[in-house]
Amino acid sequence: MVLTNASRNKPNSDSFPTIQLLILAICRVAEPIALASCFPYAWVMVKDFHVGDRSSASFWAGIFISSFALAESLTGFAWGSVSDRIGRKPVLLIGCAGTLISLLIVGFSTNFWMALAGRALGGLLNGNIGVIQTMVGELVKKPEHEPRAFAVMPFVWSIGTIIGPAIGGTFARPAISMPSVFSPASIFAHFPYLLPNLLCAAILLISILFGYFFLIETHPDMQPWSTQEELDHTTAETPLMTAGATADYGVDLRADTYGTFNTVNINESKEWMLNADGTPRPASTSLKDKPKIFTRKIAMIVVALGIFTYHSMSYDHLLPIFLQDERVSTSSISQSPFNIPGGLGLAIRSVGIIMCINGIIALFIQAIIFPLFASWLGVWKTFVIVTVFHPVAYFIVPYLAFLPETSLYPGIYVCLAIRNFFSILGYPVLLILLKEAAPSHSVLGKVNGLAASAGAACRTIAPPIAGYLYGVGTQIGFTGLAWWGSGIVAIAGAFQILSIQRTKNKTATIRPMASFMRSAMPAETEEDVVHITVTDRDEV
Repeated sequence: MVLTNASRNKPNSDSFPTIQLLILAICRVAEPIALASCFPYAWVMVKDFHVGDRSSASFWAGIFISSFALAESLTGFAWGSVSDRIGRKPVLLIGCAGTLISLLIVGFSTNFWMALAGRALGGLLNGNIGVIQTMVGELVKKPEHEPRAFAVMPFVWSIGTIIGPAIGGTFARPAISMPSVFSPASIFAHFPYLLPNLLCAAILLISILFGYFFLIETHPDMQPWSTQEELDHTTAETPLMTAGATADYGVDLRADTYGTFNTVNINESKEWMLNADGTPRPASTSLKDKPKIFTRKIAMIVVALGIFTYHSMSYDHLLPIFLQDERVSTSSISQSPFNIPGGLGLAIRSVGIIMCINGIIALFIQAIIFPLFASWLGVWKTFVIVTVFHPVAYFIVPYLAFLPETSLYPGIYVCLAIRNFFSILGYPVLLILLKEAAPSHSVLGKVNGLAASAGAACRTIAPPIAGYLYGVGTQIGFTGLAWWGSGIVAIAGAFQILSIQRTKNKTATIRPMASFMRSAMPAETEEDVVHITVTDRDEV
């Protein structure tokens, strides 16, 4: 009787889990909002807390930004293991609660070290990247639904990175930016960064309540309808953690979306060796036939991914600093292209709006431009083009200081469009190339782990190093030094392409999420091809 009642609650494996994915998206969107909200004000907060001087504030802001990712990388695998024992839902809610506590600590901080400890604590308590990927995989029962399902989380994360900077930039230091609304004697004058953190904490609280009351547990061993037969056929795994540049979005190389929300299909040309009588050649038992995991090709693509992650993360850290740093008059900097002693002198609210629009630009390129461009040129040519020309995005930014006031904002958005074009196209194609290079699906977990380690390391060190270079540039009168440093790293990435050998007999097709675009795409004619080679037995 119990099994009969439980079976009535069993979800239909043939249907797309729209409601549960929507609830999961509500739980997920609060996290990027919370994490990205501090980007516009991190540099100013460090200065307000009197940590060093103007030249070192960018370095400490980098430490503050990267502390969450470093702490998260130390405990992400452990939280995945905990989710295997107590379930996915409790770990997800604990992660959201940990981020909420972190926001409150940062908001009520009266010194830098308290704020740093709060942000690091949020990373230690948050293991949601791998857990959410796992929940998506466990919610989707049919393979044909996986591209749509795995596309939800990148889209949600992108939305969060648009809203977060807008909140942080608009509501930080409200007693200064909105004195008519917030009194200089109010609590928000004493805690100038409390308001944006309270707003993000409220959003997180809503997501926790939604998750607690409406989200189902997806762990296969904790379902009322689970039978031994079904558990024996369960293939859900807890993916390792990796991330993108701006935000810490998790990437599972087994997913069909590869960090974008467009369907990606890998087509492979295979070779069969047959004897003259039609019988297959006997399989060799030599150790040479076992798939080699860390091949030179995989290693070089992981290096390319690390280089890309480093200079992309440094851009995201430097942008709000350069936008807010005091601007020196054009007449005093026009003597030499190497004399740019400051930034653009914009207010925090303006920086928040700019970063919000930057997220919208990125969303447009990811949804519309990426599938068209990648389908037109192919994955490999797209990778080469965006990698070779990516350094341009870094070298042009410091020269925004030469623009007159009337041309400043158009110039900023042009720079952001150029950067987003190269960055948004570069990340998914790198992941596609990495999966193409994997010798077998059985070793994707290890390949994923290698990529995760490289990405986490580069994402952790990029902000402090970029901030240090910006401080040095401030002292020598050329803040473009940090931008040029990232550009040089991107140039190294362009030369590093020469070490990557193209995977033979494999192609990738990208199918856009938006159905109205599919008519504009070239026909998908790629199919798996089998080449049959007939040999005599004596040759075996």
